[in-house]
Amino acid sequence: MTVFEHELAAWGPDSPYFAGSEAPVSLTQAEQYCRRIALGHYENFPVVSWALPRDLRQHFFNVYAFCRWADDLGDEIEGDQASLQLLGWWRSQLETCYGQLQGEAETSIEGVRLHPVFVALAPSIVEFGLPQSAFEHLIQAFEQDQCVTEYQTFDQLLDYCQRSANPVGRLVLHLCRAVSDENLAWSDSICTGLQLANFWQDVARDFEIGRIYLPAEDRERFGYTSAQLQGREYNESFRQLMAFEVQRARQFLQDGLPLVTRLPGRLQVDIDLFARGGLKILDRIEGLQFHVWKERPVVSRFEFAVLFLQSFVRRWRAPGR
Repeated sequence: MTVFEHELAAWGPDSPYFAGSEAPVSLTQAEQYCRRIALGHYENFPVVSWALPRDLRQHFFNVYAFCRWADDLGDEIEGDQASLQLLGWWRSQLETCYGQLQGEAETSIEGVRLHPVFVALAPSIVEFGLPQSAFEHLIQAFEQDQCVTEYQTFDQLLDYCQRSANPVGRLVLHLCRAVSDENLAWSDSICTGLQLANFWQDVARDFEIGRIYLPAEDRERFGYTSAQLQGREYNESFRQLMAFEVQRARQFLQDGLPLVTRLPGRLQVDIDLFARGGLKILDRIEGLQFHVWKERPVVSRFEFAVLFLQSFVRRWRAPGR
């Protein structure tokens, strides 16, 4: 069994927990669970969490655990219909969580038989006014992954990013208590840029599982044929196509950078780090002459550490410090 299959056996809809043979988890247990999920799944999270204010770390862990579970339900389940069924269950858990909070005017849902993620998430929802729509949009994006495997236009891809990436940034702004129209626009730009950088980093990986994010209209514009795509051909048309997509992603990231200085304290380090990490990935793609068929560009741990230090220095040298 994979790691997630073990998680699903323990906490999925068919687990002994939801059969009622175990007591509902406490808030403390649920928070410990989300902390383990966050720190265990993302190798850079311990560094990022160090920069977070201590009183926000658990809330970030809770949101991350929701995203991790939704992502795994979309990507780690064999069969599209099985994924859709489980994502529907995850939505029902979300709806029950919000319904319980609204109906009972409580700040937690201890004693209610819900997945530990939602038990931990409930106080975060109440304290920061986290919108249900942001979580719902993420689920919709993972459902879309089961049905749409290729995009015809860049506008269609941007529409997907509005649900697959931008809601995460919007939730972060709520946790930072920094929601404004201007900040939301900058956040959306960074999140879209990060999603696009991930697409171009994983062209080969996604192709192997039947997903094509390079828009058909762009492939046609640069003369990269469907036959060449199916053959994973690396040629001048592909280099020009990838150069175009990389620059477009870079522009989204750069356009969102003004958000960094609008955030409070050490949170600037985290947001700056994520944006600079996306830019570094794009630099790596360019450094490979855009041959992402041959090699997946990555940022090494050393490079990540350097980026972190640079973000930290920028924060402490910022005007008004």
